[in-house]
Amino acid sequence: MPESLRSRKVLNLPEFVEFKFLLKKTLVNSMTTTLQKREIPNLWEQFCQWVTSTENRLYIGWFGVLMIPLLGVSTTVFVLAIIAAPPVDMDGLREPITGSLLYGNNIITAAVVPTSNAIGLHFYPIWEAASMDEWLYNGGPYQMIALHYVPALCCYLGREWELSYRLGMRPWICVAFSAPLAATTSVFLIYPLGQGSFADGLPMSISGTFNFMFVFQAEHNILMHPFHMLGVAGVFGGAFFCAMHGSLVTSSLIRETSENESQNYGYKFGQEEETYNIVAAHGYFGRLIFQYASFNNSRNLHFFLAAWPVICIWFTALGICVMAFNLNGFNFNNSIHDAQGRVLPSWADVINQANLGFEVMHERNAHNFPLDLASGEAIPVALRAPAIAS
Repeated sequence: MPESLRSRKVLNLPEFVEFKFLLKKTLVNSMTTTLQKREIPNLWEQFCQWVTSTENRLYIGWFGVLMIPLLGVSTTVFVLAIIAAPPVDMDGLREPITGSLLYGNNIITAAVVPTSNAIGLHFYPIWEAASMDEWLYNGGPYQMIALHYVPALCCYLGREWELSYRLGMRPWICVAFSAPLAATTSVFLIYPLGQGSFADGLPMSISGTFNFMFVFQAEHNILMHPFHMLGVAGVFGGAFFCAMHGSLVTSSLIRETSENESQNYGYKFGQEEETYNIVAAHGYFGRLIFQYASFNNSRNLHFFLAAWPVICIWFTALGICVMAFNLNGFNFNNSIHDAQGRVLPSWADVINQANLGFEVMHERNAHNFPLDLASGEAIPVALRAPAIAS
């Protein structure tokens, strides 16, 4: 027998079984590793992982895939129109209105003028016009921007929900954004739909917004609508609550620095300790007004700060939507009279006269008198000439 065979160790049965098991496990792991290396994801899977990844500097998401091109189109058309668009025949009376910077407007008066009354609610893409000049003359850019921008905002809301879902957060951020989304949709889509023409939509500018407000007041008396009053309460109340909360927190910070350092250095991002004394803030505000005017629960407080303006702006958007179909605000067209029938002047009369003035100046070539005056019955001034004293 050769010497090499004599020197080998003979394995007993248990050792042989263990050796066989380890050898089989090693081979299986090797094969698994080899197979895993060969599994290369296709381009679609890589794209899906990139779109839904929360490690990107800016989250894309499936809503973002639709939002980015929509927002890109609306932004590009808006910039081009606000800079160089030719005059638009908004009223359909062949009296074009200039809105671009190159036609003499400044940053305040420049506007994307709404689509012409001659188009109404018709879908008016570029290919429906005989030429680009005709499309621009009839205000095609306004409709193009509105029909891309509003869906882009809807996708932005969905993207907020999607990112919250991926991170395991609650969905209240997108609920809060629904308020400005509803307001935007109401003035760009719902109101023109109710009035029968995109020409009645909100002009995309600063001074155009003022014009829209004046005309809206003249035709719908929005200042006397309770939903608009709720919107005012939401905006001013939200600003007041925000200022009160910020000042209370700043006034009750827990001292972490010396007098020679900024108080801001006393907070470290991600720290577990409270940065202000909510008990002190609660005690101050409760004694300033009354006990139950102050929140003793931080979560209730911040929910209220979010819910108040959001709910009120929801009502404002709802007010625009109902007034789009002429469910208008309160009116006091009949003046107050005393027992003898004499008119008692009031602020309602002032508002009525202001509304009539707005309406006279609006579309002044379309009608010489406001509809409130022109639609009434004819009043005879004199049936016969008065006798002239000789």
